[in-house]
Amino acid sequence: MPYTEAKEHAPGRLHTLFTDPYSAFDNEVVERRLHLRVALQALLDKPGREGRLTLRVLHGWANGEADPQSLAHSDHPLTQRGDLLPVVARYQAAIDEQQPLPREAETLLAEPLMEAIAAAEARGQEIDAETRANPAHWPSFERGLGLYTFFKVYHRLTYGEDESYRVARCETPEGPREIHEFHLEECEFAVVTGIEGNDKTRVTLLVHVGALAPLADLVETMLGE
Repeated sequence: MPYTEAKEHAPGRLHTLFTDPYSAFDNEVVERRLHLRVALQALLDKPGREGRLTLRVLHGWANGEADPQSLAHSDHPLTQRGDLLPVVARYQAAIDEQQPLPREAETLLAEPLMEAIAAAEARGQEIDAETRANPAHWPSFERGLGLYTFFKVYHRLTYGEDESYRVARCETPEGPREIHEFHLEECEFAVVTGIEGNDKTRVTLLVHVGALAPLADLVETMLGE
């Protein structure tokens, strides 16, 4: 199994800022708000100023569902402070008017999963129905562990997580990435960045639609001047 594709709890760029980033954002930490401001500045400020930041809003899963085909998303470039608010307004209007939520044509999991399975079968590997249907079995074929890693991130952002912070390192078709997850009382979100030392890649700010408005408030509070 290609377990080099991803590693949970891998050291990331926040490890250069905090002695123990896994506890830096816990509610009982006295300087929690300061730690959060420093982390968001480190992860989002420079990419935003350089036009490398994209907001990705997740939706489609509900009531425990986790079918890759049902997971939808929309991408929104964040080129200046304040770009979050129109996205919040657009989603809220769609919800209030009971209209379909914005979504991209491509899927985050379903299409890459089919491509990875097709490539594995072309190399002679047999992929049975259980492996296809069970994300925990995806690491048995190439690129499967990376897809499983992102599946778990999307699932935690949709349904919640007890740990306030976690980080993973994952190989993607665009190169290696760090996935920083924040599960806070304010909101839950994740930031997908290049690995430490690579400051030229695009950065993705991931959030479930249910946490979009609280995220906008948090970013404005932490990064607004």
